[in-house]
Amino acid sequence: MYSRFLVSALFAGATAGLIAGILQLIFVQPVLLHAELYESGQLVHFGAEAVTAHPDLPGFDVMRDGLSLIFTMLTYTGYALIMIALMGIAEDRGAVIDGRTGLIWGVAGFVVFHLAPGVSLAPEVPGVAAADVTARQIWWFATVGAAAVALWLVAFGTTWMVWGVAAVLLAAPHLIGAPEPDVLVGPVPTEIGALFAARAFGVGLAAWVLLGSFAGYFWQREGVADTSTASA
Repeated sequence: MYSRFLVSALFAGATAGLIAGILQLIFVQPVLLHAELYESGQLVHFGAEAVTAHPDLPGFDVMRDGLSLIFTMLTYTGYALIMIALMGIAEDRGAVIDGRTGLIWGVAGFVVFHLAPGVSLAPEVPGVAAADVTARQIWWFATVGAAAVALWLVAFGTTWMVWGVAAVLLAAPHLIGAPEPDVLVGPVPTEIGALFAARAFGVGLAAWVLLGSFAGYFWQREGVADTSTASA
């Protein structure tokens, strides 16, 4: 059982993390590097002259980008450990877990870790105004926890009361409100900030759907292998 759990999580997390890291390097990192030019003052928005929207950006950096890929693989392996543990509990309750149903688990993971907190605390590029980091972390973890419990209740609850509790948990963090900066002084153009948020959500959704599908596939495959070994 433990071998099934670990093997499934390692394969699913490392594979999904590698693809997610590559997608981030292609779609998200250029936006980050562009924003850093404004953060460092190399480009100035609303200056005396118009500023090009297509500046020269650094190419592939082996150290920085290689470490980014490794960190992303480790991060998604951590996510996979959580997801497969929950898949095992759901399977014991009669749920079918495979690569196809894993797609739904992936969408749920995206909602919990990206969309739910991102509705009020949007992904931020370097150089934008932001509230105290500790306050944002506390709000982020609370929102992720509330969203995780809410989606579990939606998926496995059987009464309107349970689903009502789920709706309250999803809405409460946003009714309370995320920490916000006192003043808006960021030097980065809004177009770059909007593009970064869109790219972050798009890559996040793709990565989580892949993670869910891989997790479901490996969990089913390892389960079949365990059954064959036990009956041999």
